[in-house]
Order: sequence, then structure tokens, then C-alpha cells
Amino acid sequence: MDNRNWWQGAIIYQIYPRSFQDTNGDGIGDLPGIAQHLEYVASLGVEAVWISPFFRSPMKDFGYDIADHRAVDPIFGSLEDFDVLLTKAHALGLKVIIDQVLSHTSNEHAWFRESRESRDNARANWFVWANPRTDGGPPNNWLSIFGGVAWAWEPRRCQYYLHNFLVDQPDLNFHEPAVQRAVLDNVRFWLERGVDGLRLDAINFCCHDPLLRDNPPKPPEERTGHGFRPDNPYAYQYHLYDNTRPENLEFLARLRALLDEFPGAVSLGEISSEDSTATMAEYTRPGRLHMAYTFELLGADGSPAHIRDTVERKMAASPEGWPCWAISNHDVQRVITRWGKPDSPQHLATQLTAVITSLRGAACLYQGEELGLAEAQVPFELLQDPYGIAFWPNFQGRDGCRTPMPWDDSPQGGFTTGKPWLPLPAPHLGQSVRVQEGNPGSPLHALRGLLRWRKRHPALVRGAIGFIDAPADVLAFRRWCEGQRLVAVFNFRNCGVTVRLAELEGVVALEGHGLPAGELFGTRLTLPAHGAFFGII
Repeated sequence: MDNRNWWQGAIIYQIYPRSFQDTNGDGIGDLPGIAQHLEYVASLGVEAVWISPFFRSPMKDFGYDIADHRAVDPIFGSLEDFDVLLTKAHALGLKVIIDQVLSHTSNEHAWFRESRESRDNARANWFVWANPRTDGGPPNNWLSIFGGVAWAWEPRRCQYYLHNFLVDQPDLNFHEPAVQRAVLDNVRFWLERGVDGLRLDAINFCCHDPLLRDNPPKPPEERTGHGFRPDNPYAYQYHLYDNTRPENLEFLARLRALLDEFPGAVSLGEISSEDSTATMAEYTRPGRLHMAYTFELLGADGSPAHIRDTVERKMAASPEGWPCWAISNHDVQRVITRWGKPDSPQHLATQLTAVITSLRGAACLYQGEELGLAEAQVPFELLQDPYGIAFWPNFQGRDGCRTPMPWDDSPQGGFTTGKPWLPLPAPHLGQSVRVQEGNPGSPLHALRGLLRWRKRHPALVRGAIGFIDAPADVLAFRRWCEGQRLVAVFNFRNCGVTVRLAELEGVVALEGHGLPAGELFGTRLTLPAHGAFFGII
């Protein structure tokens, strides 16, 4: 692969800056802390890092509410610190992808402060403003993802403004050409600084229906899917008019044209819509985004049937597209807790990584996945996440996956010399990097071995994929490219399993992937609990 398509089949390591490494004792991770551990990240065998927002922000949504798109927030460091990080990453052979939050800003952003002052200032039309109904209520029935009405009253203008997320996150008006130009100028700033790609937060939320039509109601039996809980009123509507509008495609084309000025720069879009598979296919057509990911594998269903169905639907909708698979990130419960069981073996973490890194496409690994970390339990009085605070106790928010990275087994995990912004759970300290470095059988060593082994098999990196019918709790598929044909079989059970697959005729087992591999006799394969088989044809 040349530099222009390095991202096809790449493994991307997500870093949540607040929780990675604190270097100044304030209990919050920072950019120098990321730079300090880049050798560790490179040692995992990944191709790139994705760094969640570090821009100037009041931190109402912990950086996803941006007040200045071109400035580093002082809690994370400075632009000079970012330049040092970028230079070091490149020297280690790592690409750097940064989060870009384009659909909205913080209500403390200079653009919004000006826009809210009057209806006739230079930026009066830069945000989504609407008059009240005759009874004084909001202009329509749109709802916020974080619960409640998606409109907030602004007395200076005697109008409502739209916020698809927190009230502190007003939505930009992408129907205003000046807004698109300003947003793209901010993106250019970072591309010219040398970043290798953009992870685009909520990218299908940029455009809204200019007629402000009501969303139709959704029946109770359909109030699930794409990451929204049935106890959240957001799930009560079909979101046809407040996001994923056709006008958004025109903006994506302009964004892609900008990226194409920087050879090798990649775009990765986060998609959450009524039909995420169709939206992902539409958004990754030629001339738009390079890759996208959705929430299908970030939910509770980790069955082989669901994984197969998700991949096959994506491939059918976009045969030439390159998805990016993720089973954990900063917004969802850690996968070991979601998909595992109390008696699951330690190597479950490695198996799940093996599964997603063996599918066609790129894959994101969230910090701590390489250690097999489970979801932390954060008591209500220590919660920081506004989403969790609003929906407690049915939903405990996103803090449980955002607790600091455990570098050693000291009380603060080597993360800080101060008080960490979220507590480090005791079980995580026993799974720290230092502890696992000293244990050749640890998930950390297993992941390193797996990713090194994967690089030696081009079919797993960039080959085509075709699934094989197998019993429940077993996932089986073929991968092939020029000169290589492989078969992969995974046992999702907590006990051993024996299967007969005609596709195993003449297959020779491959070793070195590091997972419990079982034995192959003709077309009969015996796999231990959460074992894996890779064979070459």
C-alpha cells in the first residue's frame, strides 16, 4: 500500500486525552502525557492514533463543545505541545488523526456570542435560529440526544436556537455559505499543521431541514437501535428532519476536495442515523468520506450472527467501501463488560480484537482494550458525564469507560501525582501496563503478538471477505487477496466446541496468532473456549 491508502486495513488507537497521562499534577491528562507514551502506542503494532478533542472548551461535554477550533485548551497544553507530539508520532511511524466537531460549537464560542446578540449582526445567520410558535413554545418537536427539547430560548433575539446535544452546544447553520467556508478554514489549519486525518464527530448532523418540519412519532416496538435507549425520549421519533439531510452531501464533497489537497489525509466519519448502513454507504461514495463507522458493534449484541449480519449489510450496501470497525470507544460501555461474562477467560479481550481486526476494513482500538479492562463502576457522587447524571440510575453514563489509564499498580495508577478527575478502580490497577509487561501471558503481550502476526498476512489487511455458515456461537469467514487465501473461525462460547465445515477441506493451520487454537482433523475443527483458528488454503 502506498501513502495515499495507508488507512485501508489500518489499526487506529483511540486516545482520550483527559484520561491518558497527566504530567502536571492537576489530575487531567494532557498532550505532553500522550507524547510521553507514544513509544508504548507504537509498540502495540498500530498504524495511527486518534486523539479525542483537546481544543479550547468550557468542558461541558469534555471537549466536544469547542470554543476555539484553532487553540489547545490550557488544561491539555499548548499548540507547541501538539507540534512536539505530532513530530514524535511521525518519527515513530505513527499517523495522527484528530477529532473535528463540525456540526456545533460551544455557546462560549465567539461566533455564537456574536450571533445571539441580534438578528442583524454579521453572524446572525450562523446558527439555527427560529421564532416561537404563537403560544411561545419551540418551533417544532425536535429532541436533544441528551434528553428533552432540542431548542433553547435566547431573550436577546427573542428566538430559539437548535441544540441536538447539550443546551451548551448550539448547532451551526450549514445552509449559510459563510459557515461552511469558516468550518473548512478551521480544518485547513490542522491539515497544514501536519495532521494525517480527521475523525468527524456526528458528521451527519451538519444540516437540518430548513422548513423545520416535525419528526414523525416512532411506535414503542421500534424505539431501539443506533445507540439510543428506549428510556430516552429521543428514541420516540424517526429523525428524518433534524439530521442526515441530503444537503449534507454537498458539504462532504467540499470537505473531501480540501482533504485531497493533502496526499494521504484521511476522513473517518461517525454515523448515527435511522438507517446507519445506508447512510454509511452514501457518505463513503467516491468524492465523499474515505471511511465511516456506526454503532452496530457498539451495542449489547456481540453474537456471531449479529457481527456477520452487520458486515454483510455494509458490504452489500457499499461493496468497494472501507468501513472502520469499533467495539469500544469513549461513549459506550467497555466491550469486555458488554459482551463478556463473569467466567470469561482472560484471553477474551485478545479474541475480540482478533475478530474485528480480521474483518475487511480498518479498526479502532480504544485505550485500555489492549489490557482487557472492564467497565469501571463510578458512584453517582463522582460522576462527571452530564448524560449519565441526567439518566441515572437506569443509565450510568460514559464515565465508566473514561477512567484514567492504569500505567502501574500504585494508588493513582501512574496516571497523575494529583487527584485524578475520575477514580481509578482497584481491578484496573492489577491490570496495569507495568503488571502486564512483566507477564508474558498477559492480554497486552497477546495483542502485540496478534497485530505483528496480522501484518504478515495481506489477506487479513486488505483482502475481500466472505462468510461461512457455522453453528450458533461460531463465526467463520474467508479472506482473500492476490496470492493468499485464508479461513478464520472463532468460538464465542465459554466452553470448547467442535464443528464440521466443508470449507476446511485442504486447509493448513496457521500458527503464531497467540490465541488458543484447537485442532483440525480434515473438516472437523475442535476449538477451546474463545479460541480462534486461522488456516491457509
